[in-house]
Order: sequence, then structure tokens, then C-alpha cells
Amino acid sequence: MKSDPNPSNTNLRLSSRRTFIKQSALAAGGAALFGCGRNEGPSITGTGNFDLEVTSAKLGFIALTDAAPLFVALEKGMFAKYGMPDVEVLKQSSWGATRDNLVLGGRRNGIDGAHILTPMPYLMTTGAVTSNNVPAPMTILARLNLAGQCISVSNEHAGLGIGTDASAFKEAIAAKRAGGSEVNAANTFPGGTHDLWIRYWLAAAGINPNRDINVITVPPAQMVANMRVGSMDAFCVCEPWNKQLLNQEIGFTANTTGELWHNHPEKAFAMRTDFVEANPKASRALVMAVMEAQMFCEDPDNAEEVARICSRRRWVNAPFEDIIDRIRGHFIYGDGRVVENSPHRMRYWSDHASYPFQSHDLWFLTENQRWGQLPLDLDTQSLVRRVNREDIWREAAAELGIRAADIPSGTSRGIETFFDGKTFDPENPMAYLDSLSIKRI
Repeated sequence: MKSDPNPSNTNLRLSSRRTFIKQSALAAGGAALFGCGRNEGPSITGTGNFDLEVTSAKLGFIALTDAAPLFVALEKGMFAKYGMPDVEVLKQSSWGATRDNLVLGGRRNGIDGAHILTPMPYLMTTGAVTSNNVPAPMTILARLNLAGQCISVSNEHAGLGIGTDASAFKEAIAAKRAGGSEVNAANTFPGGTHDLWIRYWLAAAGINPNRDINVITVPPAQMVANMRVGSMDAFCVCEPWNKQLLNQEIGFTANTTGELWHNHPEKAFAMRTDFVEANPKASRALVMAVMEAQMFCEDPDNAEEVARICSRRRWVNAPFEDIIDRIRGHFIYGDGRVVENSPHRMRYWSDHASYPFQSHDLWFLTENQRWGQLPLDLDTQSLVRRVNREDIWREAAAELGIRAADIPSGTSRGIETFFDGKTFDPENPMAYLDSLSIKRI
């Protein structure tokens, strides 16, 4: 193991290893390590393969609570447990910075992998979002979470009944534009998940995001400050920034994105393809650590600890009070609505949250075709099979001893239904595309 210049990290690593010796003993006795809410807790019986090609990797993250599995895997010693003690988890200033550092790679002072918006590995692999459109091949190894994002709206539009139905928002922004004012809705990266959620929500209400409103890009941690100074009317982002907006009385939550599409896929854990190809066993070990961390994050008994870990300066750097409620599934929307134990709270493990369904990646590609980020003649099926390495996830699950009920039987979750009644059949993505009245193409 390499020496750590920070003695506190060494102490943490040693403490985490002692913790996991005790946890492994419990698992050997037949007890489940972690509960998963309404599901039975999966038991872990494997201990990992330590005959790895490397023991280090540089992983990037954005300051969002859906990166929690990476924080937990480092702080609780899970990377070390599976033979990767020298993993670094490094904060990125924006999704654009994440992309650029992935293009550089760890050997050139960039990063080898990341907590990432699920479409980004595809946009990078095709060269759609890279400098000079040079492809930067990426590999998706796991999903990090389902749902847990929100669309927030400025208090300027409070009291209009804006929720999943944005009809009242349509009228409000039309009046604002008629008065000569700019109207902006913010995403975090063009073609990323937040971009697609807010565009879908707007278009479902008859608002053309390419004509009726300016869709701008703002880094997640800058969302609240920008709405405070009046530079945007709505934004889509993960926590804690929606709850912080509410706590600072600047805006309200119109919807949590799980209301638009229940248990929708969100962030992914992805690595540079050349890292995966050169280090297949180390890549599998990383997935094993992430999967165990996801189980930890899913356990409601760990919600407070996960929130406190996220709140730390090195991670999200936000008040605990801005984080804990929504991790627990307690949603105060700010417009009078309060939902306890929301079915739309973020999932880290339950409901196959960790498994990267290829059918979901196909939806993201189809939506990016809808808005002109990707060409219509792109062979999306072939691209998904190349980028999505769900086979490595299955190998990691087998080595961990994950029970069969927690491993999907196939690569598709089947037909998906959205809040507006639209359906996506992964066997016929063009039929879905044809059914949408507002699109760029």
C-alpha cells in the first residue's frame, strides 16, 4: 500500500477495516449486513479477489447526494476491503470539468472514472461533447441511483399550482416574455439527465424548450445562488440544492423527478474504457465496493450517517439540515404539500437501483436524438451494447454472493410509462420518438 500523506486518512482506513472485519463475521454467520427498507436485505458472502492489476484509481464526483456511494465506499473502507486501498475520490467543479478530466485520464492528472450523468459516457464515446468531436470511449459499470432529482421553480411563480403539470408555468412565462423579460430554465449539462428531465416536463405542458424558454447550463452547486439573483425561473438538479433553495426561501419544489417517471435511472458509475480493458479485475473490485456502499446507503438506519458524510466539506459541503429530510424520503415542497416516506425518494439499491439496465440507456440515447444531440441514424442498440458492461456488474454480484432476487433476469426493464401517459418500448424506440409532438428534429 502506498503511504498516505494525510495521517487522518490512514487512521480512517484502519478503523474502517476493523469495522468490516466485524461485519464480515456477521455475514459469515448468516446475518444480512444491510436492510433495504421494504425489501429484505441482501446478504454478502464474498470477500473479493485481491489478485488485481492495480490498487488505485482516480474517481471524480460532483457535489450531489447521489454520489454518496463513492463517499461511503471510501470513508467506510470498502474500496480497501476489495483490494483497492489507494482509490482517490476527487471533487469536480462541473460536469464539463468531469468530462475534461476523464478525457485526460488518471495518468495525465485527470481521472479514470466518475459518478456521472448516465448519458455522458455515450456522448463522450461518440465525440458529441468532446473537443473537436474526438471520441473518448467510456464504459458504464453500474447505476448509482434511481430518481431523487427535483425540478424547482422561483418564488416569482409561487401560488400558481405548478407541479408535474406545468400548464400554469407556461402561462406565466409567456406573460413574462411578453413584458420583455428573459425566461431561463437551467440544466447541469447539455444532453445530461437534468437537461432531459426539464425538457420532458416543459414539452409535456406544450412549452417548447428550444423556442419558448432559454435552457441554460449551470453547475449544480451554483444553482441556488443564480436563482437568488433572479437569473433563472426554474432548474433541475439533485439534492441538496433543491432543499437548500427551499430552506433559503428562494423557491419551491415543483416535482421530484420520480413523479415524472417512477424509479427512473439517474447517475452511473463509469470508467474510461481503456482502464477497464487494462484492469478488468480491478474494475470488478471497484464495482463490488460501490455495490456494498449502495446497500449501506439504502438502509434507513444509516440515513443520518449518510447525510452527515455527504455534508462534510470534502464531499457536498452543505448543511446537514439541507440533506437529511429527502434522504429519508420526507418531502416538504414549499407550496403547502408535504409527503412522508415518499415512494419517489432516491433509491441506491432497492428496486434493482444498482443494475445498469441497457433498456434505460437506450431511452437516454433516444431522448438525445429527440433534442438533436445525437443523429437519428446512430446505431443506438450497438452503442449501448458497447458502452454498457452489465456483464461486469453481474460478475461482481456473483463474487459478492448477492441473492438471485437482487439480480435482474435480463437487460431490459420492459415498457416504461411516464406521467403524461407516454410509453417507451425499448423494442421500438422510434415509435416512442414519433409519438412526441415537441422535438428538435
